[in-house]
Amino acid sequence: MTFIKVATIHDLKDGEAKVVDANGTPIALYRVNGKFYATTNTCAHRGGPLGEGVLDNEVITCPWHGWRFNVASGINVIMPSIKIQTYKVEVRSDDVFVDV
Repeated sequence: MTFIKVATIHDLKDGEAKVVDANGTPIALYRVNGKFYATTNTCAHRGGPLGEGVLDNEVITCPWHGWRFNVASGINVIMPSIKIQTYKVEVRSDDVFVDV
């Protein structure tokens, strides 16, 4: 496992999503009720930027065409057979690390 520091806990408020860089890989980072999640930034539909979408609890809505994914599991909420990549996240002190 290679954990890369991508943010600090102060970079996102609860309910926010943000695109971060993990050694050249764009990752969508989310904060839900104090817990951090990470997925690919690329929507499975047409490649929209998930980290720029609207986060509602654990569901991110792609800003391009409205596809919705659970940020914890990566599963599409309407079509469970479709899944996006998720990444393991660790918080160490005030730093947020993603395993890429």
